[in-house]
Amino acid sequence: MAPAIPTAMERPHFIGIGGAGMSGIAKILAQRGAKVAGSDAKESGTAEALRALGATVHIGHATEHLASDASSVVVSSAIRADNPELVRAAELDIPVVHRSDALAALMGGLRAIAVAGTHGKTTTTSMLAVALTELGLDPSYAIGGDLAGPGTNARHGEGDIFVAEADESDRSFQKYDPEVAIVLNVELDHHANYASMDEIYDSFETFVGKVVPGGTLVISADQAGAVELTRRVRDLSSLKVVTYGADEHADVRVHKVTPRGLTSEVTVLLGGKYLTFTVSVPGRHYALNAVAALAAGVALGIPAHNLASALGKYTGVKRRLQLKGEAAGVQVIDSYAHHPTEMTADLEAMRAAASDSRLLVVFQPHLFSRTQELGTEMGRALALADASVVLDIYPAREDPIPGVTSALIIDAAGTAGADVTAVHDKTTVPDVIAGMARPGDLVLTMGAGDVTDLGPEILARLS
Repeated sequence: MAPAIPTAMERPHFIGIGGAGMSGIAKILAQRGAKVAGSDAKESGTAEALRALGATVHIGHATEHLASDASSVVVSSAIRADNPELVRAAELDIPVVHRSDALAALMGGLRAIAVAGTHGKTTTTSMLAVALTELGLDPSYAIGGDLAGPGTNARHGEGDIFVAEADESDRSFQKYDPEVAIVLNVELDHHANYASMDEIYDSFETFVGKVVPGGTLVISADQAGAVELTRRVRDLSSLKVVTYGADEHADVRVHKVTPRGLTSEVTVLLGGKYLTFTVSVPGRHYALNAVAALAAGVALGIPAHNLASALGKYTGVKRRLQLKGEAAGVQVIDSYAHHPTEMTADLEAMRAAASDSRLLVVFQPHLFSRTQELGTEMGRALALADASVVLDIYPAREDPIPGVTSALIIDAAGTAGADVTAVHDKTTVPDVIAGMARPGDLVLTMGAGDVTDLGPEILARLS
C-alpha cells in the first residue's frame, strides 16, 4: 500500500518538471495517485514518460499553465524568482515547496537510504535500487539519472525501503532523516553556494546529524575529505559509523579490484570473510561505489552474499561511461564527469579498460563559477587523453563571469602537455572528430551539459 500523500502534494505543479530531480518526484507522486502537473522548457522523453503516468506537462513557462486549484508549486534552486508561474503562485497564494521538502515528504514512514558525496551519488543510488529490486524488496527510489536497465530515474515500490540521491549543492540534503546515510567523498564544489571547505564540512555534518537515532553512516576510509568528516562526527553517540575502502582499518576493506575489460571484479573483506562479485562498469571508482552500496544494504540487515550477487545485475546509468555505439571501428562513450576528480577517474578507467586504444575527448565545461575555481585542474585532467576538443562553457543556471572562458582550461591543458583544440561552434564537432579519429580509437563526450547530444551525431558522421 502506498503511503498517504501529504495534502500539499495532492495536486502539485512542478516548474521544470523535466529535470532529473524534479521528474523523479513527480513520477513517484503520480504513481501514488496524485494529480501531477508541471511545465518544462522543451519537449523530451521525460515529458512523455510523465504524461504516460497521467501527469499534465506543458511546454514553456506561462502563467496560464498554473491551475488555480494547485495544492502547491514545487521548485528547485535553479528556478529564478521572476519565473511567471512562480510569480503567479504568489498572486494565488499557492504554497511554494522546494524539491528537497517534497522528496523528504515522500520518504516519510519508510526506511530511507540517502546517498551523498561530491561524486558518485547517481551511480551508487542506482546500484542500490537495482540490487534491492533484484532481491524482491521492491524499493522506491529517486535518482539523478536514468538506469540503463529499467530506463527510469524514479519509481514507487511497495516495499518499505526508499533509496534517494541526496544533493549537497544547495544544502537541500539537510532536509532528510535517513536510517542509513552514505558519504562517498567530500570535496569543494558548487562554488556559488560554498565559499570554503569549512562550509562544506559544516553542511555534511548537518546532513549526518539528521540520521535517525540508531542509524548508520557508511563513509569512505580512503578519501581525505570523508576521513576528516568521520573524525568530526565520531562523537555522535546515536550513530553507527561503517567505513569502507582500501585502508587496512576499513570496516569493509577492499582487498582487490581487477579490471575485466569494461567490467571489474571486486573482492572485499567483510566480517572476517572474503566476498567477490562483479561490477558491470569499468573503473576503480565505480567498484568503490558498489562497495558503499554493499555496506549500506548490510546496514539494513540484508545478507552480504545476496547483495553481492544482486549488485552484479547493475548495468549502468545513462551518461556514466555509457557506450553510445560504434562506427568505422570507433567506439563513442558518454560521461557526465564535470569536476576534475570525476574527469580524472573516468579517463583513468577508460585507459585501464582499453589500454591499446587512443582516447579522444570532447569536453564541455559546466558552470562559469566551477570553471573559474577549477579550470586549471580540469585542464590537467585532460592531459590523460591523447587529444581533446574543448567547447565553450555550458552556463546552466548561471550568468557569465567576466574573463571566465574555456581558455582557462585550454591554457592549463597546454601547460600540462595535452593536445587540445578549442571549438566554439558545437555543430562542427562531428566533423572535427571525424578528421581526428581512426579505427580502434575511443571517443569520450564529457560534461554535465548538452555535450551528450553529440554522441549520436559523431556516430552518424563517422559512419
